[in-house]
Amino acid sequence: MPARVKLLTMLALPVLALPLLSGAGAGAGQSLRYADVSMPETLAGAQDAPPPPSAATLPPDQADRAYPFYMPMDGLRRPAVRLLVKCDASRAAGREVYAGRSVDDFGGRIEGGYELVYEALDGAGQPCVYPFAPLVPQVAGDLRGTQYILRSSIPGRRVTFRSGNEWASVGLHLYDIGQQRLHFEMRDVELDFPGAIQPIGAVYLEAFDGHRPGLFTAVIRRSKIYGGKNAIFVPSGQTMLYVEDSEIAGNVGTNSDQEHSTYINGTLVSHFVRSSWQGQRAWQNLASGHQIKDKAYLRIYENVTVSNRPVGSTPSAMPLLDVSAFGFTWSNGLRLNRIAPAQAPREGLVDLRTELRYGAPENYPWSLLADPAWRMPATKAAVVGQALDKVYLSIFLNTTVQSFRTEPYAIALRPQGTHLAPDGVAMEGNSQTTLAQQRMVSMAFNTRGTLAQVYAPQGWTLVDPALPPQARWVTDRDAFIRHALGLIGR
Repeated sequence: MPARVKLLTMLALPVLALPLLSGAGAGAGQSLRYADVSMPETLAGAQDAPPPPSAATLPPDQADRAYPFYMPMDGLRRPAVRLLVKCDASRAAGREVYAGRSVDDFGGRIEGGYELVYEALDGAGQPCVYPFAPLVPQVAGDLRGTQYILRSSIPGRRVTFRSGNEWASVGLHLYDIGQQRLHFEMRDVELDFPGAIQPIGAVYLEAFDGHRPGLFTAVIRRSKIYGGKNAIFVPSGQTMLYVEDSEIAGNVGTNSDQEHSTYINGTLVSHFVRSSWQGQRAWQNLASGHQIKDKAYLRIYENVTVSNRPVGSTPSAMPLLDVSAFGFTWSNGLRLNRIAPAQAPREGLVDLRTELRYGAPENYPWSLLADPAWRMPATKAAVVGQALDKVYLSIFLNTTVQSFRTEPYAIALRPQGTHLAPDGVAMEGNSQTTLAQQRMVSMAFNTRGTLAQVYAPQGWTLVDPALPPQARWVTDRDAFIRHALGLIGR
């Protein structure tokens, strides 16, 4: 039997501690230890996939100080303003009633970052439900090192905001951030916005015009989000998004084509841990959008469940995940659940697509178009032994498929094109390139469930390959992340 790959860091996420609210100064973080070869082939000696990540979590108060190792949390300052929102008085007034200073005291504009704390319990000791959407102050003045935090007063106890307003949203609008470092966090918050058909996202994290080394990080913990044209919308930018122990419950917009339960457009990183996605709104017999549309440069999915189970509509017939083939994907413990839609489902559950360009060109180490100067090795065995550190790469460990039918395949890796359309975004000639020109590889280990085969019959795809020692880094999450971010100097 071939040796099992050992993931020394699989069960413990290396993190940085940042005492956001303690007396420690900024930057006081420290480490915590807690062809066309088309048909997918199995190389001889396939090895077991590493186990899926542990479902164990840190206690909420400790988790709130833990961040992924690649997310630099130094250089941030404590929020200049901390506001406490009272439960019973706010519910009676139908708007925020503060204990002490209010947003109005600052003219609705706050400089230096803010922390909004909401009482978790009402006077009877029950979880507080606020009958409105949170009022998010406007950002003013110097943005360098600022933080914007929305949280429950009790770690691990959710507060709920419930509103039928068509504009209900939590929106952070940061413009011309340049090389500045900024951070957003939402913890233990449920957004229930069933009528919010207008905002781009129930959570809309808008941070524009960032340039390296500038960085915007966003962390969502133990939250539930429902509403908006997209439950989460993140535009292109120098952004890292981390979602942990959360439920993305769907969207409610009225455009059947351009809406998704989550839409991440050309960012640096999306990292989802122990979370679930569902509720993409479909339109009777129209295919509609995806549960996750993720065009980040680096994507990490750990113990993530994605389903087309709807909320108040028919199930979407689209693939569950629309993911860019460019950049890097690392997944372990992905659970894919498809129930019968009203129309024939689009083939595949994970679509690694190549027809559009997302994100800044400097986010990509190699051409997104077929490059005449590039040639892949002649065989898949040679690709595994020689080229994995030189290609756009997606790794799927321990994926399970549960479907109303036997899926023809679970994952499709689409081909690169030859040129850009006049708009500079669409890629053309994707059907004209040869396999040797493709600079993308996808590998799956230990895929199970109701499917006929793992991959669509195209591209450099491998099922349960035996990895030589020099290639085993691809199943080590931290090594994979360091490789992907190191290529672009992050």
